[in-house]
Amino acid sequence: HQSVVEVGTSVCKNIKEARAELYTLRRNIIRLAGENGLKLASVATHPFSDWRTQEIHPDERYKNIIEDMQLVARANLIFGLHVHIGIEDRETAIHMMNHARYFLPHILALSTNSPFWLGMNTGLKSYRCKVFDKFPRTNIPDYFPSWGEYENFIKLLIKTNCIDNAKKIWWDIRPHPFFNTIEFRVCDIPMRADETIAIAALIQATVAKLYKLYTANQGFRLYRRALIMENKWRAARYGLDGKLIDFGKQKEVPARDLIHEYLEFVDDVVDELDSREELEYIHKILETGSGADRQLRIFEQTGDLKKVVDYIIGETEAGLAESEEPAAVTKVG
Repeated sequence: HQSVVEVGTSVCKNIKEARAELYTLRRNIIRLAGENGLKLASVATHPFSDWRTQEIHPDERYKNIIEDMQLVARANLIFGLHVHIGIEDRETAIHMMNHARYFLPHILALSTNSPFWLGMNTGLKSYRCKVFDKFPRTNIPDYFPSWGEYENFIKLLIKTNCIDNAKKIWWDIRPHPFFNTIEFRVCDIPMRADETIAIAALIQATVAKLYKLYTANQGFRLYRRALIMENKWRAARYGLDGKLIDFGKQKEVPARDLIHEYLEFVDDVVDELDSREELEYIHKILETGSGADRQLRIFEQTGDLKKVVDYIIGETEAGLAESEEPAAVTKVG
């Protein structure tokens, strides 16, 4: 859709470089929008915009997707956050993906920012998830015993004309087909740049901790896709206010409590990554709520979705003027 702005950082050595570059990108987009009489709203679904009135960007790739997916693609007016973590070895990457799947609902709960759709309160904290579910090859992936098994899976899909390349695998986490990264795709786009960087720091710390365990021959627990999907539904429906399943203890636990445990799990790699300052903002999200929680509070106070959009715009711009000047960003690879 032409109403969508997609931006991405270059390859960054650490989370501080990512923060500096993201803030610069956001400031520039806000400035360019303002010069054209527009405002930037960082939100995973617009509270009342109707996809049926939005024009499609005239790009051959998008044209082909719409030709293939039809109404499913035309209605896909949603906005997500994708985070890439560099891993050179593909065998290692597939094992990191296998183990990181467990944490995807926790990450989603922190990022939830899409409670409204077509002017309606959906009752979900992440309705974006449900819109994107209509696409094939989405959601939590299966476990793959090896990179070879994953490659065979992709080859089968290509051979049988399901896809023409592995970029049409749209799982919540995937090995990127062209970069040596694993790509986390589960998140709603948060409102504030601080939230985006905090979640990116948590994702980086997750992979670093899992890699530390993997190289010490202490792999993390593996759970069935169906079980992780139960937690994903809870995260999409209730966000931080719900309960997630602790599969080890086989009981429900408040989402905030499990996320506190999650933070403790990755804590021993945070200082090595020099991301403690950025990760600290996760505690702010747990205290004040996700973007969805805050949108719903504004709507409860005002009953006016236009006021909700005004709030989103303010949060999108928040904190950028006070940020430090961007450091030099080094491209890798």
